[in-house]
Amino acid sequence: MTEKPTNPKDMIGVRKTSMSAVPSGPLQELSLAMLEGALKYGRHNYRKAGVRSSIYYDAAMRHLMAWWEGEDVDPDSGISHLVKAIACLVVVRDSELHGNINDDRPEPMKPGWITLLNDKAGEIIERYGSK
Repeated sequence: MTEKPTNPKDMIGVRKTSMSAVPSGPLQELSLAMLEGALKYGRHNYRKAGVRSSIYYDAAMRHLMAWWEGEDVDPDSGISHLVKAIACLVVVRDSELHGNINDDRPEPMKPGWITLLNDKAGEIIERYGSK
C-alpha cells in the first residue's frame, strides 16, 4: 500500500489557527450564554457601546465563586456558571480586540509579584509539608 500524497492545501492549512483543537461542547454552551445575553441586552451590544472591565470581572468572579462553592448551574439562566464566566471573559477580550474597552482596572502590581508569592508558598510547604 502506498501513501497518499499530501494535498497542497494541507501544507498551508496546518499553519493556521486550528478550530479543530477547540472542544465543540463548551463552545456550543458558550453560544447559549451569548444568546441569552443577546436577547437580554441586544446582539453584540458590547461592540457598539464598549464595556467596563470591572463590570465583567465582577460578573465572571461571581460565577466562578458560585461554581467553586458547589452551585454548578446559574439559577437565573439554567446555564453552567463556568460557561457564564467564560462568556464574560469572551466579551472583555472581544472589547480589547475592538479597542472599545473602558479599562478601569486598578494600577498594576509590580511585575513578578505572583512569582514571589508562589516562591513564598513553596517555602511554607517545604517547612510544614502539604496536606
